[in-house]
Amino acid sequence: MKIIHQDLKKRAVKLRVENLDDLWYLSTLIDNKDTVEGETYRKIRIGSKDEKSEVVKKKVFLKIKVDKVEFSKHSNTLRVSGEILDGPQDVSRGSSHTINVEQDTILKIEKVKWLRFQEEKLKEAASEEGPNILIVVFDRENAVFARLKRQGFEIISKITGQVQKKAMEQQEQNFYQTLSKAITEYDKRENYSHIIIASPAFFKEYLLKEINDEKIKKKTVTATCSSVSDSAINEVMKRDELKSVLADERNAKEINLVEELLEKISKDDLAVYGLKQVKTAAQTGAIETLILTDSLIHKKRTDDLFEEIENIMKFVDNAKGNVHIINSDHEGGKKLNSLGGIGGILRYKIEY
Repeated sequence: MKIIHQDLKKRAVKLRVENLDDLWYLSTLIDNKDTVEGETYRKIRIGSKDEKSEVVKKKVFLKIKVDKVEFSKHSNTLRVSGEILDGPQDVSRGSSHTINVEQDTILKIEKVKWLRFQEEKLKEAASEEGPNILIVVFDRENAVFARLKRQGFEIISKITGQVQKKAMEQQEQNFYQTLSKAITEYDKRENYSHIIIASPAFFKEYLLKEINDEKIKKKTVTATCSSVSDSAINEVMKRDELKSVLADERNAKEINLVEELLEKISKDDLAVYGLKQVKTAAQTGAIETLILTDSLIHKKRTDDLFEEIENIMKFVDNAKGNVHIINSDHEGGKKLNSLGGIGGILRYKIEY
């Protein structure tokens, strides 16, 4: 995301969407009652209603007051809907319109107030430094290659070998050579900052021996996983030996936050979860860290019940607490959703 102009004192930010991850960030930043300005397409009637008229799609610049934000992770679409406040003379004020936000879209967002966590989220989205890590989970005949993203991870490819009982050792060696070549090829394209190879048992050691490029070896970290599957990527991200590598990656931070919350819940120590308990704790200023999922936010917006969530975030923000909106797709987000999609780590215990 590129910030073109920012004046938070006047509560306005103008930005350009640069990639698909930016759509996720915007879906968590744009709230109901914000105003959004940008170019969009609108059906315009040419000619009066009494005459034979033609309806055409025309590119126009509109300003709308937001009443709905819809984000689809599967189709990578962000739709911002609301009441038209300003635009060309032939566009009716007060009518409804939806701006479809996509790559290269330029938007101006204005809020009544930017909360502290929203300002931090905006800085994070605008940061040029993104995750640049390749993860490979494998055994002696299967491998999954994935690239970390700000929003979850992307599966690059899957490789299956052909291990047979006869000449098994030779087949395995050939498979590790295939993986080594694939890693080298991917690194040539992306120049990854780190490469994580993870496997059950000792397969990772066999692959490491096949990697001859010293540059790649220096940035390769080995880890253990229990399976070879998409879910193993999440498992690898939680490994203690990888914390130094993944400490700055948003997904790892989010998973660790949820694990900390769950640990405190299991000890009945300085933690709350579920909307009712979190709301009570937020109103008293007891929440040090609020964690909620993007899917909870989107559901409440869809059900027109977002105001309650928004007020909780404001209570925490005003009490100088931290607010973290996390992705529902990874393991941490799924665990939090099973607890109602919201939880809080407390400064002190409270009585209900």
